Amino acid sequence: MTVTQLQPTLDFVLPPELSATAPAEARGLRRDAVRMMVSHYQSDAVWHTNFSAIVDHLNAGDVLVINTSGTLPAAVAGTYRGEAVHVHFSTQLNANRFVVELRTLTALGTQPYLTVRSDTNVELAANSNIQLIAPYQPGNMRLWVAELDSPFAFRALLNKIGFPIRYGYVPEAYPLETYQTVFATTHGSAEMPSAGRPFTSEIVTQLATKGVRFAPVLLHTGVASLEDHEPPYAEYFEVSADTAELINFTKAQGGRVIGIGTTAVRALESATAADGNVSSNSGWTELVIGPERPLRVVDGILTGFHEPKASHLSMLAQVAGVPHLEVAYAAALQERYLWHEFGDVHLLVG
Repeated sequence: MTVTQLQPTLDFVLPPELSATAPAEARGLRRDAVRMMVSHYQSDAVWHTNFSAIVDHLNAGDVLVINTSGTLPAAVAGTYRGEAVHVHFSTQLNANRFVVELRTLTALGTQPYLTVRSDTNVELAANSNIQLIAPYQPGNMRLWVAELDSPFAFRALLNKIGFPIRYGYVPEAYPLETYQTVFATTHGSAEMPSAGRPFTSEIVTQLATKGVRFAPVLLHTGVASLEDHEPPYAEYFEVSADTAELINFTKAQGGRVIGIGTTAVRALESATAADGNVSSNSGWTELVIGPERPLRVVDGILTGFHEPKASHLSMLAQVAGVPHLEVAYAAALQERYLWHEFGDVHLLVG
C-alpha cells in the first residue's frame, strides 16, 4: 500500500481540560444539546450555538452525507509476554486476519505498545488468541497484521468478550449503545463515526421537514489513536447508485453537499471522478484529502474538533483554507469547546 505523508496543518496547545470526559447524557444533557460552532469560510464569520439549532444553519436542498457504519465492541483484554494489554481490532482483512493495535495499560489510560515482536501470540479470553504476523506498514510498529485463533466467529467473540475502544481522557466505561449514532445500520467500525453522534430522530425529522436530504454512505473506520498523526490507512467503503444520483442532481441544481464527519467525506470522495461526477463504488480506499488531492464534490463538513497536527486537519484545510481554520480554531479555544468523540462539533460551510 502507498503511504502519503502530510505536513502539519495547524499547531496549537490543547489544554487537557478541553477533552470531553463523558458523553452528553452523562453530563445531564441530550445528545443534541452539545455546543456547535458554525463558521463560514468565505467571510470568516463565526457563530456559537448548540447543535439543536443546526436546522437554522442549513437550507432546503442541502444534502447531508451520513456514514451508516455502526461501532463494534472492538477492544479485547489480553496478555502479551506476561503483561496485561488491550487489543484493538481495527480492520478485518478476511475471515480470521485483522489489523490490530496493542495498547499497554497505564495509570493515565492505554498507550501504544511499540515493542511488539513478529510471530508472537496474545492470549485472549474464551480460549482464543491472536498471532502477530508482521507490521501493517513498514516502519510502523503500532499497527500489526494478526491472525485470530478462536472457537468463536469474530463477531461472536467480540460480543462475548469485547468492549468499546476508549482512551485515557474518558475515565469511565460506557455501554456500546453510547458509541452508536442514529444512522448506524451496518456494524463494522472500530471506533464511532462521532460527527453523527449529536443527531437524534427529532433533529432528523426537523431537517427533512425543512427540505434537507440525507445521502447514506458506508465507511468502516479503523482505530483513530494516531499518536504520531500518520495519515489514515485503507478502510472499506460503499457508495450506492442512489446516493451517487442524489449528489450529482444536487450539484447540478446548485445545492450544497455537506459531509457529516471526515469518514463520510472520505467515502464519497473515493467515488468521485476528477470532473466531480459521483458513481456507485465500493472497496478499499486509501484516499487522503490534501494538497495533492483536493475535494471534488463536498462543499462543507460537520465534524468534531481535531488535535494539533492531526491529519484530519488537512481535509478541513481543503474545505476552508488554512487561514480560516486558524480563525475558527482560535475561536474554539477561546470559547472552550470540548474535543474528542463525546465533545462539541463544528459546522464548516461557505
